[in-house]
Amino acid sequence: MTIFRKELRTGAVGFLVWAAVIGGLMAVCVGLYPSMSGSMEDMSALFAGMGDFSAAFGLDKLQFGSIMGFYGTECGNILGLGGGFYAALTAMGLLAGEEGGHTAEFLLTHPVSRLRVAAEKLLALAALIVGLNLVCFACGAGGILAIGEDADWNSLLRYHGALLLMQAEMGALCFGLSAALRRGGLGLAMGLAALLYFAGLLVNLDQGLDWLRFVTPYYYADAARIFAREAMAGPVLAGCALGALGAGFGLWWYGRKDIAP
Repeated sequence: MTIFRKELRTGAVGFLVWAAVIGGLMAVCVGLYPSMSGSMEDMSALFAGMGDFSAAFGLDKLQFGSIMGFYGTECGNILGLGGGFYAALTAMGLLAGEEGGHTAEFLLTHPVSRLRVAAEKLLALAALIVGLNLVCFACGAGGILAIGEDADWNSLLRYHGALLLMQAEMGALCFGLSAALRRGGLGLAMGLAALLYFAGLLVNLDQGLDWLRFVTPYYYADAARIFAREAMAGPVLAGCALGALGAGFGLWWYGRKDIAP
């Protein structure tokens, strides 16, 4: 597991920065809730009546005045966007970065198969994503306990589980793309994450785009749907299939491609 440990060391600084920023912002948002609770009812009514804007962000379904609605809107968007970008950027540099940094020829001269190289990198990606989500959950849940609010912990755990699955899918897709590139495609990673996020907003706005719920992981990681306990087995299975295809393609293609010197 030498490559696995090496990837964890390489990504440690980035992990700490992203975890501190995302987790810190979540803790701050939760900490602001008590000071805003007095005007929450008016704000909830205002947001719920903003038409398409409310529908796009699920504000017509969430009770923004409650701790769960507030958490899903504020903290959920922070972790959803931040975690998605982190997973995409980290995954995109795993395989393409070796060629772009001209380290692939050194790595692949060692007595280790390409499949093992890619598999250990993929495992390191999974560990980093899980670690980020554990830190962020601790910050969010700790903030709720600190302010003494009564949350629906079952729904909260399901929500964080969906966010973790969404980031894992994003990472797997970018891992597959990374295998097909010869240089790090950080712009492509950011573009893909942003595109899938806006696709999730479009599903909420236009019923004619319902097919996008099987494409974007932001559909099944939506707080309004999870807290309302909507059935999302189809989109979840589609997301798992897309993630598996991305990871599988990355492992397969990296084992057969010509590595640029």
